[in-house]
Amino acid sequence: MNKVPNRKGKFIVIEGGDGSGKATQLALLKDYLEKAKIPVQTIDFPRYYDSFYGKVVARFLKGEFGSIKEVNPYLVSIVYALDRADAKADMNKWLEDGNIILANRYVPSNLAHQSSKLPPKERDRFLQWDMELEYEVNKLPKEDIVIYLHVPHEISSKLVKNANRKGRQYLGSKGKDIHEKDKDHLKKTEKIYQYLSKKFPHWVVVGCVKNGLLRSREDIHKDILNVLKSKKIL
Repeated sequence: MNKVPNRKGKFIVIEGGDGSGKATQLALLKDYLEKAKIPVQTIDFPRYYDSFYGKVVARFLKGEFGSIKEVNPYLVSIVYALDRADAKADMNKWLEDGNIILANRYVPSNLAHQSSKLPPKERDRFLQWDMELEYEVNKLPKEDIVIYLHVPHEISSKLVKNANRKGRQYLGSKGKDIHEKDKDHLKKTEKIYQYLSKKFPHWVVVGCVKNGLLRSREDIHKDILNVLKSKKIL
């Protein structure tokens, strides 16, 4: 995996299905680090408004290029990857300067969402291909840890339905993107996320639901801090 020369910082990725509270937990963690006088930078992927490639991703998610089944996951993965690659210089500089990077989604999102569209026997080959593209060909910095916020898809769908859609102006009046509209896709993607969390040792699952109810943001935040401290990230 690609290593940033003179890398002094740490790279934390927060993953999870739509409605799992990624942005909320990123904000809480950012606030914690700032109060502790720890240098921190944040970034959200895809960058729908700040990147040429991110704008193409937005068009894909609006369905302009076809449905989930009509767009080849290998091809759309390249566009997502180029959006991330376009931010590589900034991320490398942040790490060299000793910052902690907090990313709301990163390469793992692509691994989960795009591989879920393929037959099970083809998924591992896709995972290897995508990681080669991102980390070897595009030389993206490798994350130190992935925090996967797990919310069962049937609960996640309800949260998305009732959520404040701030930051989703790229969808216009559509409300949901083509991934969010497809319940079967969300179910498959949840299973892939769980598979990845067992496959890669730097992944940690944080359960966000207890007895069918969403846990408080404060309790989830405490769990994340405990994980980061136990893994020597903080």
